[in-house]
Amino acid sequence: MVLNYIWIAFFLIAFVVAIGKLVIGGDTAVFTEIINASFASAKTGFEISLGLTGILSLWLGIMKIGEKGGVIQAFARLAAPVFSKLFPDIPRDHPVTGSIFMNLSANLLGLDNAATPMGLKAMQQLQELNPNKESASNSMVMFLCINASGLTLIPITIMMYRAQLGATNPSDVFLPIMLATFTSTLVAILAVCVRQKINILQRNLILFFGGLGLFIGGLVWLFNSMEQEQVSLYSTLFANTLLFTIICGFIISGMRKKINVYDAFIEGAKEGFQTAITIIPYLVAILVGIGVFRASGAMDFIIQGVRFGIASIGLNTDFVEALPTMLMKPLSGSGARGMMLDAMNTYGADSFVGRLSSIVQGSCDTTFYVVALYYGSVGIRNTRYTVQCALLADLAGAIAAIAMAYLFF
Repeated sequence: MVLNYIWIAFFLIAFVVAIGKLVIGGDTAVFTEIINASFASAKTGFEISLGLTGILSLWLGIMKIGEKGGVIQAFARLAAPVFSKLFPDIPRDHPVTGSIFMNLSANLLGLDNAATPMGLKAMQQLQELNPNKESASNSMVMFLCINASGLTLIPITIMMYRAQLGATNPSDVFLPIMLATFTSTLVAILAVCVRQKINILQRNLILFFGGLGLFIGGLVWLFNSMEQEQVSLYSTLFANTLLFTIICGFIISGMRKKINVYDAFIEGAKEGFQTAITIIPYLVAILVGIGVFRASGAMDFIIQGVRFGIASIGLNTDFVEALPTMLMKPLSGSGARGMMLDAMNTYGADSFVGRLSSIVQGSCDTTFYVVALYYGSVGIRNTRYTVQCALLADLAGAIAAIAMAYLFF
């Protein structure tokens, strides 16, 4: 229901702003730009879905092999001590626990192409457990909010962009990004736990978050002791080696179980193709709404209003130039990436604004895209409090990003 109101707001706000620009500013091209943006966004939504078809077919095929080979169930048992507390409605050792584990692990390694199919597989399994097929279950809400918070240990893509744009030390944002995204994920989990009345002080959860904090600290120490070229080389090598090892492990497990591995892959690949077709209208809807909102100039007015408000109370406004990336991040991943690159091109990759935009880009995921993609794949219409909790995590990530930028740079 919340997504419904937000989608309507995109269009109505865009219309009001466009009328104002036409009547007051004499901008006769504004409505042409809005219509062009709607067509372009619809095309983009279809192209994204089309691009996902091959990836989904590949990874859901691999996941089907792992499922029939017993690997997913093994992952489920491994993750049970923590996931049983965060997802109390999921039966013990259910395969969905393994799918969630795989999805979150791929996200941590920055393997987006692998994480999305695994996440969609997890949503299908959660939907099977869901008693109300049109309303998100508690487990779905928790899973979506963790995904939207975008916890990533190795922001390799952002460091690559910074290197291409001439940053002296492209990895200098590594630690700030890690701290900001950890904050975003923690807030997401806490917000959902409060709504679902989950006790966050349970022993297993405290040990998990404490261990994760120590692991992040150790990773930071390790990367800080390495040269930039080594960081990029070893992080990419480790992630891709682990990914291919998992694929081979799934195939070997299928051979040990004496299943027809090829047929299992084809069965899963067919599910991937069907999922890609299912999400097309949901992606087109959300991307057109965002495209219209951007083309109207509404976001520019918001940024100018924030700049005026911050300046009027005497606070430092250096961070305001990175606001386009912050505001765009929950709406559009490609849009936020474009804003980040524009900021680095305009102000310099090593400028405060350039670094802050990079930190913001890595602090969380694209909330509305994730919600539309994942819920759309299983036909969920009532998202309950998913969007509110996810946007709260986005806000926490943005505030943490600003704080980290001022602290480190």
